[in-house]
Amino acid sequence: MTTSTAPATGSGDARRPMRADARRNYDRLLEAGRVAFAERGGEASMEEIAKHADVGVGTLYRHFPRRIDLVEAVYRSDVDTLVAEADKLVDLEPWSALSGWLQAFIRYAQSKRVFLTELREAFEKNPELALDSRVRIGAAASSVLVRAQQAGAARTDIDAADLMHLIGGMCMARAATLEQNERLLGLVLDGIKIQP
Repeated sequence: MTTSTAPATGSGDARRPMRADARRNYDRLLEAGRVAFAERGGEASMEEIAKHADVGVGTLYRHFPRRIDLVEAVYRSDVDTLVAEADKLVDLEPWSALSGWLQAFIRYAQSKRVFLTELREAFEKNPELALDSRVRIGAAASSVLVRAQQAGAARTDIDAADLMHLIGGMCMARAATLEQNERLLGLVLDGIKIQP
């Protein structure tokens, strides 16, 4: 039977082999949790998440003993996906890579708005989670921005911290919608693009 390594948890548990069927259940629970939290935030129940993942509640609690463990796992997975997006875009021309990654960040940030209360609880439980994620996202932002700057496509009087402060603040506005943030991102990109 195929095994893979269990995902790291916030509790510092050592990684252990995970059977292929257990890994499939874990992945289904993660995706069901992601969808439920994005749609219903704190109102999403563990039972409905298990049902949407097509697993028993016991299986859910075996993987995620507490609700906060699932919240943290969804968050970690989403950060991993966002950071990996910067690497995937390296084959595009630098301006398109920067633009594409910022669009991915806007979608990522929008998906977190619905379950901010749960995320704050996860950050209080594990302060390193927020710090590590911020550092990793900042490094991804820097990689796409610096490439665009080196190609002469983006202004050089802005760094990744400035860019994330601008974009992150915009995304966290209380009444912001995805459509509005996508439109505002266009204005930000116009402001940092070096026109030929």
